[in-house]
Amino acid sequence: MPRKPRPAKPQAPKLPKGEAEQVRIRREIGHDFALKDDEFGRKRLAAGTSEAGRVYEVSNDGYTATGGIVRVRTIDPLLGITSLSRQQREAGLRYREDFRCSQQASVKPMRWAERVDGGRHGGGIADSVLDAGRAHAAATRALCHWEVAAVAQKVCCAGGSIKSLAEQTGEGRDVVTKLLKVGLDLLAVHYGMMMGRR
Repeated sequence: MPRKPRPAKPQAPKLPKGEAEQVRIRREIGHDFALKDDEFGRKRLAAGTSEAGRVYEVSNDGYTATGGIVRVRTIDPLLGITSLSRQQREAGLRYREDFRCSQQASVKPMRWAERVDGGRHGGGIADSVLDAGRAHAAATRALCHWEVAAVAQKVCCAGGSIKSLAEQTGEGRDVVTKLLKVGLDLLAVHYGMMMGRR
């Protein structure tokens, strides 16, 4: 009686370029919270998460448990803080966009001897820039407290990190993160993305 050939096991497709190295680095330094098992039992980056989007680099000029210094490229705090809600993230991005649009007035240096026309025809600051400036000012007023406003402005508008803000203020990261979340909640209420608490 002839033997039946065994069905071949499905072969695991190759990992995308660089992913195996990123998985290895994360496992060595203990950042395995961004890893998950695939159907072949291999560790993979959790696709679609901001943590998976970070790129870890190892150099051999330092000494750690892994034999090198691990550098993490900076990532936008609004995307990197995984505990933010969708509304908080969207409110922060909208606040940032209003700020950036308000800063786009094309201010050019002029000679002192140059004559200036005070009329509006064909000159001055564009209405869209003025509107964005008003929207940004109204949103800043909605932040209410100066500490909340300072954290929201430094993270959303200036692109500062929670770590650097915590070092500057002498507060813990959890305190700075809480202030940011309060500010983003206030912005979400201001923009109509969330109902205010009574």
